[in-house]
Amino acid sequence: MDAIALPTTVADIIDEYASKDAAIEQAIADFEQAYDRLGMSATVQGVYVESVGGSKPYLHAGSLRGNLLKSAWRAVYNRLQIDSIAPVKDKKLFDQALASPPPLTMETAKATFGDYLTRPRFHILRGLAEVFTTLDPAYKSHGKVRIGVKGLPKRVILNSFGEYSSNYGREKFKDMANALAAVRGQPGFEWSEWSAMDCAFRLGEDAMLDGREYSRTDRYGKTETFKTADRGLTVRKFANGNAHVFFDKWALLDINKALAEFYGEVLPDAEEEDVRPSASTAVAKDLQFYWSPPEVIEAALEFAHVPNPAHYSSNRHQCPVVRVLEPSCGDGRILDMIRARGHKSLGIEYHPSRADEAKAKGHAVLAANFLEHPATPDFDAVVMNPPFYGRHYAQHVRHAYKFLKPGGTLVAILPATARYDHDELTGEWRDLPVASFAAAGTNVPTTMLRLVKPRA
Repeated sequence: MDAIALPTTVADIIDEYASKDAAIEQAIADFEQAYDRLGMSATVQGVYVESVGGSKPYLHAGSLRGNLLKSAWRAVYNRLQIDSIAPVKDKKLFDQALASPPPLTMETAKATFGDYLTRPRFHILRGLAEVFTTLDPAYKSHGKVRIGVKGLPKRVILNSFGEYSSNYGREKFKDMANALAAVRGQPGFEWSEWSAMDCAFRLGEDAMLDGREYSRTDRYGKTETFKTADRGLTVRKFANGNAHVFFDKWALLDINKALAEFYGEVLPDAEEEDVRPSASTAVAKDLQFYWSPPEVIEAALEFAHVPNPAHYSSNRHQCPVVRVLEPSCGDGRILDMIRARGHKSLGIEYHPSRADEAKAKGHAVLAANFLEHPATPDFDAVVMNPPFYGRHYAQHVRHAYKFLKPGGTLVAILPATARYDHDELTGEWRDLPVASFAAAGTNVPTTMLRLVKPRA
């Protein structure tokens, strides 16, 4: 009886890689000897006539090692089935990283892929959110993707949906179909499905990706049939090169549920429109504390044009020093990064223990209700992460604006609803990546608002 073959593990792949890497020089020597023997097999008494198979190839050990390393990383990627877990952006970044990959060890493999294996559902849902938020602004709104909300789009519009699978519109469609397939546990979008869709388009019909088959007959009378997967998608292509993608009720429900699961109900950021809370009520709701991750703070400081000494590499002392206010500063994480850039700052925090934490770091912090603190236009910049509850953030932003000097800049980190639903605040917007606050305990979609106070 044959022994059962055990599945290959990541450790097996790494061992194979290390063994072959160590044997590269010997493999080259073996090849050269085999090439010489091949030449001898085509001569008699060693009498040379002409080269067998052209000039003798030169094999460089470095090139072979580079190819071996890329192959090993791809083998680990395939073994862990990362393609069915990772969001589209991550997969594209991995492809780019393969141009010059790091050494492959168990430690680097864990660092690269470990989080996909420990939190696969998170990354699958993140992939869906990343794709759909690029298709329609409504998908960036926490309120609009809750179960039962009527405003969720039932279609999306794709521009430049041309004839070739590599063009912009079709790439967007494939990313969307694959993200939905990952959530549903379906196979990824197949190449043959493009052919099925094009068959429908040539007949002037909508392409129905619901498990049906489409056929075409070439000029020689040969018929080919292409089957679609049941994806619940219908694509209508227009003469201008654009396309509309419609979702059936089941696909729409799966999208709705997945985004609602990802965004969660942690932050009730879509309260009744007629609620106008007092300052004390707004502060009470601020007990839901979500600190700002470093990447978010860095993005906010850059957006606010808070000078960065790193940009003055020739002479860091030339970097101007500015005064920055952080309202609702929490435990002082934004203040930490303001100080790291060499600037002066002031924080205001209502919560006593968080104010004490910020003070313990050496920051100047007022333990006070920011909305009740008198405004003085003394600051070059305001960088803030106000409470997201309801629309209280609008009050915080308007009050913070009063603290700016003429020509000063305010940047507020806000829920995406501030940009896409309410129109209470106007200025320059810049969306943050999906799940920017995941480390702080929420996946609520976020954006940044920049306001510049006119000079006198």
